[in-house]
Amino acid sequence: MLFSWRPSTSISPSVASLSSTFPLRPRPKPTSPFRHFNHLLTESSSQTMIVSTTQKPEPSSARDAAHRVPGLNPSEIDAIAEETFRRYSLSSSGSAGSNVKRSGKGVSIVWFRNDLRVLDNEALFKAWASSDSVLPVYCVNPRIFRGSTYYFGFPKTGALRAKFIVECVANLKKNLRKHGLDLLIRHGKPEEILPLLAKSFAVHTVYAHKETCSEEVNVERLVSKALQRIEVPSNHITKPKLQLVWGNTLYHVDDLPFECSNLPDVYTQFRKSVESKSTVRGCIKVPASLGPAPKIDDWGSIPSVEELGLHDVKVSKGSVYIGGESAALGRVHEYFWKKDLLRVYKETRNGMLGPDYSTKFSPWLASGSLSPCVIYEEVKIYEKERLANDSTYWVLFELIWRDYFRFLSIKYGNSIFHLGGPRGIQLKWSQDKDLFESWREGRTGYPLVDANMKELSATGFMSNRGRQIVCSFLVRDMGVDWRMGAEWFETCLLDYDPCSNYGNWTYGAGVGNDPREDRYFSIPKQSQVYDPDGEYVSYWLPELRRLPKDKRHYPGISYLKPIVSLKFGSSVNRQTNFGGKQKQTGSNRR
Repeated sequence: MLFSWRPSTSISPSVASLSSTFPLRPRPKPTSPFRHFNHLLTESSSQTMIVSTTQKPEPSSARDAAHRVPGLNPSEIDAIAEETFRRYSLSSSGSAGSNVKRSGKGVSIVWFRNDLRVLDNEALFKAWASSDSVLPVYCVNPRIFRGSTYYFGFPKTGALRAKFIVECVANLKKNLRKHGLDLLIRHGKPEEILPLLAKSFAVHTVYAHKETCSEEVNVERLVSKALQRIEVPSNHITKPKLQLVWGNTLYHVDDLPFECSNLPDVYTQFRKSVESKSTVRGCIKVPASLGPAPKIDDWGSIPSVEELGLHDVKVSKGSVYIGGESAALGRVHEYFWKKDLLRVYKETRNGMLGPDYSTKFSPWLASGSLSPCVIYEEVKIYEKERLANDSTYWVLFELIWRDYFRFLSIKYGNSIFHLGGPRGIQLKWSQDKDLFESWREGRTGYPLVDANMKELSATGFMSNRGRQIVCSFLVRDMGVDWRMGAEWFETCLLDYDPCSNYGNWTYGAGVGNDPREDRYFSIPKQSQVYDPDGEYVSYWLPELRRLPKDKRHYPGISYLKPIVSLKFGSSVNRQTNFGGKQKQTGSNRR
């Protein structure tokens, strides 16, 4: 999909009482008012051109194959990226910053984190404009690749996302080289690496994109303090400083018609306000050459997944997402121009099977390999040259959702990670380990839930529709602590970003900032509407393929016994086919 999750209609659920507790890790309470930041693009994958969930099924061999996203060969991807860089170059007439001349002196560092791109990268542009030599740096931070999630101690970054990030870093290095620079790769904590480099190269400024959640903000503080502790020669006027630049949203934080502290608690109010009162800034263009870089003998090598302490995983079915800015630009070209799918996005976006029911931009947006402003400009070009309709607008509508969750995390800080959410709702939740693991492993006995969880484990991706379904099932039907689901998504998702992920989970759990977002997704209804022939569930659960299409969601004794009864959804007659007396989890939520 394009973005992460979207709200829908709701029914008030019941939530289970506490039962056997999943062990919590004792960890210090965050000292920052923020802990994390983000939302929006989360679309799913699979790659053979399927734009409708009701299309005829492919032959078994084709259906089972893993498909690349984008579905272009490497030379096509490189050619598209090169042409896109040319169109958005600093020399292009009317481009943002086209009158800027390089007048700075000395050396600056660009500290890359979640902005792994060259195009529309203001931190990179400012470093180039303010210096006569630029040192790009990527720190392989053990907090990210070897750390654990906050409450339940899951791996902070799973192998599939780690592999995707490694590919993004490798492509960034390649594209920087094409622009006269390189990427210095160092293993360790940024607050230890950057000050040493700043001292060695007499750096005047370290540029980076601003993050908003407390874990990331805390690292920024540590870096800034470490830079100030550097002892500089007497002939230096100032010590090196950290300069943070806002980026990675469609609307710039300075252009909002209100302070983040006064952000509307209803998305529609936010969207209408920014659409009428704010303007999307033009992309930050880059010169053909960003060099020179300082002379360095060893620029470091791209780490393997194994070197990050993880086991490399091969995706054997579903979609394989190719990391990096070049692949991201290739996907934009493929989806908008080559396959001309932008015109039908709104009609197909709720699909679950195939590579093309949605844009699938979200992994590249989350890693910062693709700027939302580039998508915006490409949509506007498409509308001018081909067609403007509800579908072209809906891509922008989703990008605004992504912005909204990021700005919300500024307003509400760490509360988006707390059990009661931004509103401090006091509910009783279960941390039953057996229930949670049946959900995590796709063994709930409900094919639609299980298929989505199998896809997540196998590919690192899940459709927007699927995310809402499995979230609702975990918190509404199982009554399990929503944070367990959110942290498992944090581990697995290629497109994980804290603002979107946790913002959506608070909405799904009924503890989000908007009290109207209290939603229940009926498994029978969702199955009937979004996978009527059982093509999706039979793809991820091959044992169901032999069943008639109308039995795939209701396999009875041919499948696992449902682990819980559904709280709602009995309006669909065949719901009783799930059958039997099930384990119950609880009481009313209030």
